[in-house]
Amino acid sequence: MSVNKIILLGNVGQTPEITYLDNGTAVAKFSLATSEKRKNRNGETVDDTTWHNIVAWKGTAEIVEKYVKKGSTLFIEGKQLNRSYTDRNGNKRYTSEVSVGTLTLIGKKES
Repeated sequence: MSVNKIILLGNVGQTPEITYLDNGTAVAKFSLATSEKRKNRNGETVDDTTWHNIVAWKGTAEIVEKYVKKGSTLFIEGKQLNRSYTDRNGNKRYTSEVSVGTLTLIGKKES
């Protein structure tokens, strides 16, 4: 048995990119920053930030399109996906992303 589950609470790094596939399926892509504080060698408190590539599909992508913007705080449950692709120059590239299963908007309601 195995489990592939990611839980993140963080802030959106840029306005999500929304695209629609030929069949009408919505896809939202954006980055999410998670941070934790730690003490460095000098005893100073520093923030360690990790950036996560996020992808949301269908109805969740439509919610992202309507309500999520740069700086939004989100709680995300999903799974990690690893994939490869060939770039425009013919080079093989690899990427990891979190595929959203559940997305919760955190914070106050804005107009």
